[in-house]
Amino acid sequence: MRILLVEDNADLAGPLLALLQRERYEVEWADNLSQAQALVDKLEPDLIALDVMLPEGEDTGFRLARQLRRDGFGGAILFLTARDTVEDRVLGLDLGGDDYLVKPFSLEELLARIRALLRRGSTLRQNVLERGPLRIEFASRKVCWNQQPVSLSDKEFVLLERLALHPERVFGVDELISKVFPRAC
Repeated sequence: MRILLVEDNADLAGPLLALLQRERYEVEWADNLSQAQALVDKLEPDLIALDVMLPEGEDTGFRLARQLRRDGFGGAILFLTARDTVEDRVLGLDLGGDDYLVKPFSLEELLARIRALLRRGSTLRQNVLERGPLRIEFASRKVCWNQQPVSLSDKEFVLLERLALHPERVFGVDELISKVFPRAC
């Protein structure tokens, strides 16, 4: 599972990164808004642990969450913040957050909340998709057409996965290229 940690305090981010890596999560860290936006597109995280107050302003995390949801981000958003008023918690959840944890927090509680959010997300994502003669097994990256295996390169599979998981969406060429060839753009 991929996690993006968006936290501007390196003294907090370092131990959190180490903890999440020990738990065998694939973790990336951003300490500002532009890094976070770039890593969301590159990493396509299953969960974003998001501080509300970033260098760009005290409500930057709220604004980022709102924008991510508008753009169709379907992963979990867990706010990690010192802002502890009821109004802030309600705002964060209303803007698209799935959970809200106030600093300082217990590391055990953080891990439990992450597990719960990822567990919920994994039940929403299909493991197998079947549409007519097409069968895609996402975890094993197997594709069959009319019950015959289809050999796809990694990039071809990424493209097929993106289209199959979002059949209602129309993708622009630039968007698809950036997902399949992220370093080329």
